[in-house]
Amino acid sequence: MSKTTIKLLHRIAAITSFLLVLSFFTSSIMVELFGDITNIVMVKTAILCGICALIPAMAITGITGAKMAGKCNKGPIAQKKKRMPFIAINGLFILLPCAFYLFYLASNQQFTTTFYIVQVIELIAGFTNLTLMALNIRDSRKKSKKVGHP
Repeated sequence: MSKTTIKLLHRIAAITSFLLVLSFFTSSIMVELFGDITNIVMVKTAILCGICALIPAMAITGITGAKMAGKCNKGPIAQKKKRMPFIAINGLFILLPCAFYLFYLASNQQFTTTFYIVQVIELIAGFTNLTLMALNIRDSRKKSKKVGHP
């Protein structure tokens, strides 16, 4: 695969991942503020379905990013490499279980204190990942500008 193809694939996967996490985050907040029980169940179901697209997009982002970064351990690329394990761990061990559990609770109409505690944990972890992903996008843009790419 050519360098250009890898860069394009990385960019598409990274933006897709970011937009999916952003849509999960904003839809969760909006449905909690303005939706009813049916809407909450629908959003939790949609998030679970969306995870089926998010996981491959994140994997492609990580694989192509690692391939492009090589052994670079300074500058913006080094910063991205430091953030990526945290994004992955946060996603796999906090966000993914929260999504499944919130779907289970919502599907069974169990809107108890537990539901809202897990929802808050998911929102904090989601905001954290969004922030780290945005920093990675910013650092990619910095590197592109240094190299002279748009």
